[in-house]
Amino acid sequence: MQEREVAGITCGGVLAELADYLDDAVEPAVRARIEAHLRGCDQCERFGGAYAGTVKALRARLAPALDEARLARLLEATED
Repeated sequence: MQEREVAGITCGGVLAELADYLDDAVEPAVRARIEAHLRGCDQCERFGGAYAGTVKALRARLAPALDEARLARLLEATED
């Protein structure tokens, strides 16, 4: 994938923020830059859409099977 800068953020910057973006845990200015980047970068739009779909599917499938303590430990273990 070719690194691009669109809307003041690079593809790598979008990738670094993508999990927080999906969790609605980024500031409005960052969200706006990510969304502008996704509109202007077909590579990130495709990857972001696939990533979001995977995260949503995993959450839907795993959440009912995990109690809150296990879910918290899983989320903690997968954070950077």
